Amino acid sequence: MPRAAAAVPLAWLRERGMGASVLVAALSSAFGVVLISATGFIAAMLSADPYIGDSETLAAVLSIMTVLLVGVAVYVASIVTANTFATVVAGRTRQIALLRLIGASARAQRGEVARQGLLVGVVGAFLGLIAGTILAAVGVWLTIELLDLQGVSYAVVQPALLIPAAVVALTTWAAAWAGSRRVLSVTPLQALGGSVEASRETLVRRSARNAAAIALFAIGGGLLALGIFAGLFTPLGVLVAFMGGILSFTGLALGATIVMPPVLRLVGRAFGTSAPARLAAENALRYPERSSRMAIGVVMGVTLVTMFAVALESVKAVLAKAAGGELPGEMAAVIDSFSAIMIGLVAVSAVIAGVGLVNLLTLGVVQRRRELGLLRALGLANAQVRRVVLLEAAHITIAALATGLVLGIAYGWAGAQSLLGSVPMDPTATTHSPTFVWPAVPFWPVVVVVIATAVLTLVAAVVPTRLATRVAPVEALAE
Repeated sequence: MPRAAAAVPLAWLRERGMGASVLVAALSSAFGVVLISATGFIAAMLSADPYIGDSETLAAVLSIMTVLLVGVAVYVASIVTANTFATVVAGRTRQIALLRLIGASARAQRGEVARQGLLVGVVGAFLGLIAGTILAAVGVWLTIELLDLQGVSYAVVQPALLIPAAVVALTTWAAAWAGSRRVLSVTPLQALGGSVEASRETLVRRSARNAAAIALFAIGGGLLALGIFAGLFTPLGVLVAFMGGILSFTGLALGATIVMPPVLRLVGRAFGTSAPARLAAENALRYPERSSRMAIGVVMGVTLVTMFAVALESVKAVLAKAAGGELPGEMAAVIDSFSAIMIGLVAVSAVIAGVGLVNLLTLGVVQRRRELGLLRALGLANAQVRRVVLLEAAHITIAALATGLVLGIAYGWAGAQSLLGSVPMDPTATTHSPTFVWPAVPFWPVVVVVIATAVLTLVAAVVPTRLATRVAPVEALAE
């Protein structure tokens, strides 16, 4: 790192991208703390109920839901963090190369980035632990007061709350280590250049990573198919399908540079032929690794929300058909309430992904100041440069939205089919036949996802568009 930065302890924490990484870790940790506290408090309420008492089944269901939801949030946060650190390392290419030139080893530099990731994770997890505990304590107190549950006692502060904080800190460290793998390929000669992202040609030559991504996707797809088939005989098929979904999406995330460029190219054609639109489309395709890192977080968020919405709506449709065409009013209200709660909880992961997009887009503009300065020197007005950045953000989010909706509908249907394929549609039938679950796509949740993505695009572009025109062209070209 530069001598000035090294002279001040922890000066790297002020580097762009680190604050957002701390926020991502804090959100994940706080989410875990609140979920653990909420499920523990619900269990205490159930124990105090004279009719329900100590229901081990309900306690087990709540625990499983907590583990799954926290796991999803940590999974999203780890990918967002890995992408952030990969972008940060790309911006430090020249600094790393200079240190390599004077004798520093690549492994030592990567170890330094990993230690920074660990510190970011610890700080974020601690802040999330404090904020989540306070939020949980307030929530428990309000619930007791509003529902008059004076007979229910629950201690919010307990050792179990340290579990999500520790998991978040360790996964942030591991994500930083994974995101910093590019340090190993930086050569001393790159000290003569600036921030460098991998080109399309370089990505094509990454045969090992591409093969691993394809293998993960194929194995995950096979498990999804197996889970759907097993679901025709037992609801436990959903567990196999769940593992298939995790593996297949991990393959998609790892191979995002294979999947996203064709979608980005297709979306780019809809932006017209003006100079800013063509520049925005070319920027997204010229360095597909950077664009894919920005897009995959939004893809995850949209996929998760859409998946749960489609799965729950499909379950509701199947139950309604089994009940003779329409669910009883109370049951429909319970299912709708449960759906809203689940989608709200999953939306936390979408917020984490949104923070990642804002962070990566800002980092991308900061690292391309020389390029943007050249555009202004060649005659583009400030408004045109800002429009290029806004269109680039819209280009990426629209491509991510389309991909996420398709994946969400597919995963949601797979979950519903593997869970309900063995449920007889006609309870009075003497012979059992498998049930085919048609995917039911709820209108309003999809509308909310589209509107939220549009808002995210505008929010994500606010800071980058200002940064794009803040520096004079001569100063930017001198970097």
